[in-house]
Amino acid sequence: MNTLTLLPFIVLIAAMFLMTRSAKKKQQQAASMRNEMQPGSGVRTIGGMYATVKEVSEDTVLLDAGPGVDLLFAKNAIGAVLTDDEYNRIVHGIEHDLKADADVVPDDASSLTETDEPAAAAASGDKAVDFGKKDVAEDGTGAAEVAEAKKDEEPKKTDGDSEAK
Repeated sequence: MNTLTLLPFIVLIAAMFLMTRSAKKKQQQAASMRNEMQPGSGVRTIGGMYATVKEVSEDTVLLDAGPGVDLLFAKNAIGAVLTDDEYNRIVHGIEHDLKADADVVPDDASSLTETDEPAAAAASGDKAVDFGKKDVAEDGTGAAEVAEAKKDEEPKKTDGDSEAK
């Protein structure tokens, strides 16, 4: 037989070996993680429920899911053993701030501008900003002038005769 014809079979066997080897490693890591569980550690089940380990036996785990709620699970049903910080963040909403010494970024820009007088006193002495729009009743200008200005802005209507032919 030619070695060129055996090459696809060798590659196929090597690929199968590597896939089973990686799957076996993952199973061993999961088993060691489950065996390292201790009472008091936080876990997530494969169904997505978070609980605290109350008691560990050979094949089962007793979980405390809340006050007066104890659940018995198979060890294989434990998806992950969580660190204390991660469990408290997810279940209790307690954030452990690793950057406690860092500067705090303000939510708004008002604290970034420092003035000698309070902002309210400064704002009360200023005039209102005029954006160019004036109401006829407030301004006091004649209604005829406003109507004439609007006439100039509107396009003129024609009889339908057009010079563009």
